[in-house]
Amino acid sequence: MTDKKVGAMPKLSRRALLSGATVFLASPLSAETSSWQGVVNRARGLEQCRAISIVQNGKQVLSEVFRGPAIDQLVPIKSVSKTLVAALAGAAIDRGEIPSVETTLGEIVPELIPPKADSKVAHITVKNLLTMQAGLERTSGRNYGAWVNSRDWVANALSRPMVAEPGTRMLYSTGSSHVMGAVLSQVSGKSLLALARDRLGKPLSIEIPSWTRDPQGRYLGGNEMALTLPAMISFGEMYCNGGRVGSKQVLSEAWVNQSMVSVTRSVYSGLGYGYGWFLGQSSGANYALARGYGGQVICIVPELKLTIAITSDPTRLARSAGYFGDLLDLIENGIIPVARQF
Repeated sequence: MTDKKVGAMPKLSRRALLSGATVFLASPLSAETSSWQGVVNRARGLEQCRAISIVQNGKQVLSEVFRGPAIDQLVPIKSVSKTLVAALAGAAIDRGEIPSVETTLGEIVPELIPPKADSKVAHITVKNLLTMQAGLERTSGRNYGAWVNSRDWVANALSRPMVAEPGTRMLYSTGSSHVMGAVLSQVSGKSLLALARDRLGKPLSIEIPSWTRDPQGRYLGGNEMALTLPAMISFGEMYCNGGRVGSKQVLSEAWVNQSMVSVTRSVYSGLGYGYGWFLGQSSGANYALARGYGGQVICIVPELKLTIAITSDPTRLARSAGYFGDLLDLIENGIIPVARQF
């Protein structure tokens, strides 16, 4: 009888070694897949949610359609359009078409100011428009219908009564974003559609179709644009990467960073607000979020190299205390914690 060494391991064949290595290497991938599947299940359980796409570190980790249009079909992004207009404002400043965010309407587009407007309108700055602090009565909410039925949307928005000092209070208003779009067209000599296609569509290789125009032929600045879910991801990735798409600098890094600084705060969601982006924090990570009616969302978390796009039923409400709150919970307590693991 021969003695056996205590604890000695049996010899493994080459096939067994390779098999064991495969299992070991596959385990992290399996854990990642399982973690993201939990996010999918949560998103699917939200009946208004139509689709979700997530990219981390330049890799797509999730892309699911639960109901509604296919992943590559154009969908209405509603007020996410405001974030695109803010990006175009940055592009105009980068090109010197607008001197700075402190430039006033009276300095660059006095011709857009109606004769009966409050004298303070001339002192509204580009920054006031981008941060929803123009001080004018809102055109959104219950005022939206009457506004879009007016003869001149820009004049109507700028003729409204001053309900706050410019730069002091957030008054979320599509009229402010539409005025910003009109400013961009005026200083560039191009339509907002042409600017969007040239300065965002081409460098991002995304389709930007024509959308609603006002009675003067100006494209609506702040609503009614359409993108595919992958295009929403591409736009978010550009911001997440400091304004770059590959080796091309589409927006200056300075503009991107400036956009993510909270200037004011929403009384409804409690989120901060910069240049077209709502701003929050979860698990120690700062995020920026573009939000559209019904629950259309682009969210970026630069620290985690994370971009999220969500489309939802555009015909239903998504209040901060309702479905939009559910989406925030999904992002803050579902997606970001999972992304931190990888």
